Amino acid sequence: MRRRTGLAVAGAAALVWGEWVNWRWSRALVGNSEGASAAVVVLGYRNSRTTVNLVNRWRVRAGIRSISADGGHGTRVIFSGGTTGSGATEARLMADYAKSVLAFEGPVLLEDRSTTTWENITNVIPLLENVDRIKIVSQPAHALKARAYLRRQRPDLAARLVRADDYRPGEWIVVKPLLALYGLWTLRGLRADERRLAP
Repeated sequence: MRRRTGLAVAGAAALVWGEWVNWRWSRALVGNSEGASAAVVVLGYRNSRTTVNLVNRWRVRAGIRSISADGGHGTRVIFSGGTTGSGATEARLMADYAKSVLAFEGPVLLEDRSTTTWENITNVIPLLENVDRIKIVSQPAHALKARAYLRRQRPDLAARLVRADDYRPGEWIVVKPLLALYGLWTLRGLRADERRLAP
């Protein structure tokens, strides 16, 4: 009985920790920039098949709900990701999913050359020059890494970063502790001033 109770407490603690870490990352390196125009950048994830994978489907949904979070007027969606195995690019697969499955009718731009997060940011920069607010959508640790990369490459654009709707309490709750552990590993290379944002 004690062992079962101990496991239950440990499991609950892991879930709470996973929620807290992801919540904290979702709010790091963002500000309160205002303005009429916005861009939502949706980052692709290892789509080697000819159909959009589970992670990318979720990211597209999170990207679209990030538009409606503040009214969506003048917002463009940028799908970013190159070819990782099939003929179609991640950007194209995500855009097709947004239009055909989610019936999204807003403005869409494709960045279809990137194969790394650093390249995602480098290649979307020309598409961000004329917007007032920038949202980067992915799992919280990955989005934080992308925001840190934008801050390194273009601090002026990073000043326009605002929070996306890619974190919600209870969403992916069972895997959030694993995402948190993976996030700690992937964020280890950030500079000292960015590293302090990691728990």
